[in-house]
Amino acid sequence: MTIWLLVGALALAAMLPLAIAVFRPARARGRAEADLALYRAQLAELDREREAGRLDAAAHAAATLEVQRRILAAPKEDAAHASRRSGALVAAALFLVPAAAVGLYLVRGIPEMPSAPYDLRRQQAEAEEQLLASLRERIAQVDPNGEPARQGLVLLGNAERNRGRVEQAVEAWTRALAIRFDPQLAGDLAELQIEQQNHAEAAALLARALGNAPGDPRLRFLAGLAEARAGRAANARSVWQALLADAPRDAPWREVVERQLQALP
Repeated sequence: MTIWLLVGALALAAMLPLAIAVFRPARARGRAEADLALYRAQLAELDREREAGRLDAAAHAAATLEVQRRILAAPKEDAAHASRRSGALVAAALFLVPAAAVGLYLVRGIPEMPSAPYDLRRQQAEAEEQLLASLRERIAQVDPNGEPARQGLVLLGNAERNRGRVEQAVEAWTRALAIRFDPQLAGDLAELQIEQQNHAEAAALLARALGNAPGDPRLRFLAGLAEARAGRAANARSVWQALLADAPRDAPWREVVERQLQALP
């Protein structure tokens, strides 16, 4: 009985911040604004990790770029509508999540089960590698210039990037773009090239992508980032200032661009 009281107390403590957020009066906050607040907190945490020496310059730059990419890609949403909807969902989750967790544990829980052994993790990694090998085989069996091959290469690049194999992801996406050029995929590839410090290749790719989508804020931001990382601060400043001039005042990614501008020498 004591253990269940302890579990219940921990569950209530974990859900207390949600309860405060739901039941206290506050101004409406939509999903887009909440996402932006989370991303800002992530950027601040990355800066603290860098200052504390727990992240080197390369890892800090890569992680910051990923958070900034998410800010630029974050969708907008009506704040009042989103607040009502998210508030109801959180209020329901406040009571349903702990109850569901306890119920699931009572039915399926095995307290004495140890953590996953190394052999199991190795088997899972091998299974993932087999799936990737199967995908490569299917790509090799179709027309190398056809749409099925392009879609397979996009999936392969996504999988390789998620596994941290940047060079393989670059190769797959480069082949996909050679079949059919897509500005958004070009932006994804340019991000990887910037991470690899291939700034000239990234700049050329982004110039082509902007030729197809000249108003895309993410592509324009990446174009400035490629210039900044290449040491061309004046070019980067010009690109980002133009982006801010064209951006709405309430653009959620405006702060990201302003921070990058302030960081320029």
